[in-house]
Amino acid sequence: MAAPLAKEEAEAGALSPEALVALYRAMARIRVVDERMATLQRAGRVGFYGVCTGQEAACIGSAAALRPSDWVFPALREGAAMLLRGFPLVTYLAQCFGNAGDVGRGRQMPSHQAGRSVNQVSWSSCIGNQLPQAVGAAWAAKLQREDTVVLAYLGDGATSTGDFHTALNFAGVARVPVVFVCQNNQWSISVPFRAQTATATVAEKAAAYGMPGVKVDGNDVEAVYAATAVAVARARRGEGPTLIEAETYRVGAHSSADDPSRYREAAEVERWRAKDPLVRTRARLEAAGLWDATREAALLDELSAEVAAAIHEAEATPPVQAESMFEGVYARLPWHLAEQRSELLSVLGSRAPVPRDD
Repeated sequence: MAAPLAKEEAEAGALSPEALVALYRAMARIRVVDERMATLQRAGRVGFYGVCTGQEAACIGSAAALRPSDWVFPALREGAAMLLRGFPLVTYLAQCFGNAGDVGRGRQMPSHQAGRSVNQVSWSSCIGNQLPQAVGAAWAAKLQREDTVVLAYLGDGATSTGDFHTALNFAGVARVPVVFVCQNNQWSISVPFRAQTATATVAEKAAAYGMPGVKVDGNDVEAVYAATAVAVARARRGEGPTLIEAETYRVGAHSSADDPSRYREAAEVERWRAKDPLVRTRARLEAAGLWDATREAALLDELSAEVAAAIHEAEATPPVQAESMFEGVYARLPWHLAEQRSELLSVLGSRAPVPRDD
């Protein structure tokens, strides 16, 4: 079964009051971003969006345990890790619009953010295949004797893929510096966790791969941070990988293309709403005298203004230029693609609007 954190280990990953406030702000920020972007998707202004509502603590708490030099291999609901690590909000949002403000130049689906500036790799929508990639990056870091840890995210559905087995088996054998964080949000689209595996937990699967398995309350940002901090420190010391199961809940739909009312009961959703990670963290801050209603109102006003301004700027960014399809693949463009690029520019030039005499 999953091993609980020892008291001294949990204390080693304790958050200062200032850090807890900062993580609460980060969770509140992505909640506001998700609410606004989901509204834009319904209005047809972006084509697709996946929210992490209800899972903010699992994402923010784990990402906070990393150094800037560490790497993140996300799944759908970990884009907020980029923002926590300093990625610009406007650029983050531009990816959803697929315009010239997107560092990926519109070549990925919306909500598939990536950024070399914060060492976060794009995921491909294929469930679980970021896991062997993360292990490969961690193996490379080990071979090059770099002081780097790789954080690999996955959902409970990914544990049913071959890539999960391949990644954890190789990571265990090679003892690479990778930490797997499974956000068990109870549903893999419409498949419940009970139909995903015969084991009681995801964490206990770690034993088969020769690594520690830890289960934590994924809606408790301090618990997630503590578990991840211990696992990251262990990996950095050369002691190998860890599998963390953060038990949480996907309050909303799987994505903007999903209707969860068709496969789960409203009462279940309401039970988990009572465990909202933002409400729990705010209550903890208030009990410690670090937060109050005035600060909460000021924060929401600040975040609403910031997100509205960022959306306005991101949406107003010009589209990606068509010729950019020839860039970013070859260091030196092959002759046949150079010819195609010239032909494209010629065609685009011939379609320039004709000046009117009036």
